[in-house]
Amino acid sequence: MQDAYQRAITYLRVSVTDRCDLRCRYCMAEDMTFRPRDELLSLEELDRLCSAFVGRGVRKLRITGGEPLVRRNIIHLFRRLSRHLEAGSLDELTLTTNGSQLAHHARDLMDCGVRRVNVSLDTLDPAEFADLTRFGDLKKVLYGIDTARKAGLKIKINAVAQRGLTERSADRMVEWCGDQGFDLTFIETMPMGDIGGTRQDSYLPLSALRTQLDRRWTLTPSDHATGGPSRYMDVAETGQRIGFITPLSDHFCESCNRVRLTCTGTLYMCLGQDDAADLRGPLRDHPSEDGPLLQAIDDAIARKPKGHEFLIDDTHGDPALTRHMSVTGG
Repeated sequence: MQDAYQRAITYLRVSVTDRCDLRCRYCMAEDMTFRPRDELLSLEELDRLCSAFVGRGVRKLRITGGEPLVRRNIIHLFRRLSRHLEAGSLDELTLTTNGSQLAHHARDLMDCGVRRVNVSLDTLDPAEFADLTRFGDLKKVLYGIDTARKAGLKIKINAVAQRGLTERSADRMVEWCGDQGFDLTFIETMPMGDIGGTRQDSYLPLSALRTQLDRRWTLTPSDHATGGPSRYMDVAETGQRIGFITPLSDHFCESCNRVRLTCTGTLYMCLGQDDAADLRGPLRDHPSEDGPLLQAIDDAIARKPKGHEFLIDDTHGDPALTRHMSVTGG
């Protein structure tokens, strides 16, 4: 698949649920209203949609949420999708998780062909973690990470940069990831969904964080790439890498190769735009014929915009988009 700007679309991120067992302050309101369960695509429908995209040239599938591992019988979907790895039509099947359920599923994920996972973890301080997530248990997450590593999964840590918190925790995160053999990616907060407050006071541009990290760590540009938007630096002192994802301060849209499918069958061609395509309709209206579904996918890719328009400042509303990241596929 190629969009109107000659970008090859080879990466699909799939939200399998908007539900999560945490309530991270930058992501969700404390009292969230989730989609009725009957609106969610079944695991069989998700398999059919993902398989259609693989047939259209997608080489990487990332399963997301919400928290994907709280979806009942989610390993069944991984088992079904693993056939594309075995056939050579898919290069990678992976997921992003908060780690809370990872200990229960690590071995099954390995058996399904998953080889690496991204774990969202913003601090190593138990009190700060509990406050940030509203009721999360850091020990449970760290146990899940350790279990996954012992099962053979490669771990990358994702941390959302937040003013105040990240300046205090960044050096410790870099050191810990180095000791554990994990790469670490910092991500600028994205103005999506009502979180019961504003993000303006907590927004930390990664240029400021990079300046801080340069005072302690020797960072040099890396040619490492994972197919996503992260720009990596090698850390001489640890032998690991630090990635920076900068949707606000330094757009990376010119190289965007991905689209996002929600748990209700809506395809967003750009995370930062509202234009979307309904794939649930042709999926369910034509259960034994893929032609209408494939046509809907092709039409959507042709509409993929050149870039997003995320902003966080005093002159622009927060959130920039009303939908939550957990709905879109974080």
